[in-house]
Amino acid sequence: MCGRFVSTSSPSDIAELLRAVVWPSAESLAPSWNVAPTDPVAAVLERVDRGTGELTRRVEALRWGLVPSWAKDAKGAARLINARVETAHEKPSFRKAFAARRCVVPGDGYFEWKPVAAADGRKAFKQPYYLHRPDGGPLLMAGLYEYWRDRAVAEDDDPAAWLVTCTLLTTEAVDAAGRVHDRMPVTLHPDHLDAWLDPELSAPDELRALLSTPAAELAIRPVGTAVNSVRSDGAELLTEVADPLAGVSGGHYS
Repeated sequence: MCGRFVSTSSPSDIAELLRAVVWPSAESLAPSWNVAPTDPVAAVLERVDRGTGELTRRVEALRWGLVPSWAKDAKGAARLINARVETAHEKPSFRKAFAARRCVVPGDGYFEWKPVAAADGRKAFKQPYYLHRPDGGPLLMAGLYEYWRDRAVAEDDDPAAWLVTCTLLTTEAVDAAGRVHDRMPVTLHPDHLDAWLDPELSAPDELRALLSTPAAELAIRPVGTAVNSVRSDGAELLTEVADPLAGVSGGHYS
């Protein structure tokens, strides 16, 4: 799964890269080296503009952790930060969004953890690793988004009445990622971006075919445990440290 990731590109840079416009909700988004569940994230999606009637590709701020439209409340969002690509098209929480509300969440990379057993007077702990493209380019993580109506707010046109949330699709991990965790985010090939964002495309088989391209080899490095706290942020979280599992059977480098 992907439970933390890095997003340092500005909304305007994302818009330029993916041929989108920055929506007001995303204008104040700041870079984060430790995006955590329920944080706002920059997502690219396509929707019909109410003013012009035209389909618009835009960068919006969505809350990470999907709340299904039928949910009684928004309390379960932190549990739905990921959706398995193998089953998202049929699961009640995700199938409507899979058919019509898809997005891309650009990220610099993401974190995963691997247990380190107690030894030599040291307590057991989980070693964090940072996974990213070797060339430094963005990961175009495939996501789904959903609108949830807060019935405690009387008027539909009140912005407080609506919560827009998202989840990241995950798949079986390959290459370096598979040595740290058995799941990894689904990343889109740039050639599949237009089709994935097209709200008119709804056939599950066609959509799943867009996600079948194997992920590129990822670079991986051990980083300090400061990232374990959601309150930690800053580029220093990506500083490489000695790997306690180097050379250990079942470890990162074995």
